[in-house]
Amino acid sequence: MLETGAFWGFTSSTMTNLMFYWAIYNQFFPYFLRVKIEKYVYKMVGWVSNSVHIKFSEYSGEGLEKSQAYDSIRNYLSSKSTALAKRLKANESKNSKSLVFSLDDHEAIEDVFEGVKVVWSLNVRENEYQSNTYGNSSSEDRRYLRLSFDNSHREMITKTYIDHVLREGKEMGLKKRERKLYTNNSNQDLYSWRQGKWSSVSFDHPATFETLAMDLEKKEEIKKDLIKFSQGKDYYKRVGKPWKRGYLLYGPPGTGKSTMISAMANFLNYDVYDLELTTVKDNSELKKLMLDTKAKSIVVIEDIDCSLDLTGQRKKKKEEDEDEEEKEEKKKEEAGMVWMIDEKQSKVTLSGLLNAIDGLWSACSGEKIIVFTTNFVDNLDPALIRRGRMDNHIEMSYCKFEAFKVLAKNYLEIESHDLYGEIGRLVEEVDMSPADVAENLMPKSDGEDVQICLKRLVKSLEEEKEKARKLAEEEEKKKAEKEARKKKKKAEAKKTKSRIWNLL
Repeated sequence: MLETGAFWGFTSSTMTNLMFYWAIYNQFFPYFLRVKIEKYVYKMVGWVSNSVHIKFSEYSGEGLEKSQAYDSIRNYLSSKSTALAKRLKANESKNSKSLVFSLDDHEAIEDVFEGVKVVWSLNVRENEYQSNTYGNSSSEDRRYLRLSFDNSHREMITKTYIDHVLREGKEMGLKKRERKLYTNNSNQDLYSWRQGKWSSVSFDHPATFETLAMDLEKKEEIKKDLIKFSQGKDYYKRVGKPWKRGYLLYGPPGTGKSTMISAMANFLNYDVYDLELTTVKDNSELKKLMLDTKAKSIVVIEDIDCSLDLTGQRKKKKEEDEDEEEKEEKKKEEAGMVWMIDEKQSKVTLSGLLNAIDGLWSACSGEKIIVFTTNFVDNLDPALIRRGRMDNHIEMSYCKFEAFKVLAKNYLEIESHDLYGEIGRLVEEVDMSPADVAENLMPKSDGEDVQICLKRLVKSLEEEKEKARKLAEEEEKKKAEKEARKKKKKAEAKKTKSRIWNLL
């Protein structure tokens, strides 16, 4: 009994010492020196081992684009991890009734294929130190999967097993795929380097083309265009164009531009990337963001005319404004705040945006839709919205009778009513957005029935019509007064001229 206790005491002491020395090694040895040491350790192990190791990094190439092979392997290992791994990582999934488990960092599991045993391990390695927003040194973790197997099975593993894993993992990913709504992390965020370039939540917006308030023929045209695009991989390759399509949604506020985007995403089963340009540091950062988006996605820039000055023209400023800006910058420089100004201001240019969405970089990721929205299309630079970049220009207009019928079915569950005739006449005469019509149709209490809601809409339309009539009368009155002033000035000038001639 004493011998057993002594053994465990020795083992515990040894493990404690090893962990202590490992912590010292990681803390005090420089990164580049640790890389060299580990490199030679791996070589020494390789001399005495007959194992082969294949590394699958989380990011491919120069670390700009997420590896699809890595994601497929993670999917393949997910079910095996739940059954075999001793350490798991639990993630919540909104569309799943239970937690989703995956392999934890620095954990390994075995897999058997055609009688051959292999080992998969998930590892984390620190990249070289980078400087964060506040000038502090920090390192970004990069994960990679390692496949280890005996050298005698090299041909079977490389030619058969890996293809099997990738194929199975891709199919699993499609089956359990949970659509996401992404937003780009601000470059000012102290911890954004840990979160990656994008943060996401589950995308479960209920909008569809059936519930979208729009003319039926127009909706059908858009749906056909989307289907044609989603099935056009071979066509785009044949004509020599990247597999992407641009949509410009323009119109007054409240006409359903954001709802249209949600309907498109639900129709195609695509993810949505909501790109906020004002938080993008520069053109290089924008390209990296675009490269880090996945295929089968919609990249959205809403209110693009308000995001940045993308007119492509330099605005003239008054001398007083320039003097004020120079004084302000001088004060901030004296206070040591210039570095904060440079970090906060986005340096994305029109040229940089055009290259990111339609230049050489746009061909690096396939099956993507890019959507711009604006309330004032005339404010945009023509180069930004030309055909080929924004291929389909869709005007989101005021609510007309066809759109009203969709809203009435959505909110009141009716397809006809005695007031439809009057409402149909009014919506064709009055400019009211679908959002305003929907607000009038929505019951405000349990006591409000269909009749009350429709009468409220009729009253609101009549009030808007009256406002429009008064506004038109005022405009006519101003126009008449302006014409009268012009005539009066002409008459006075004529009289003055006549007096001068009489004097002469």
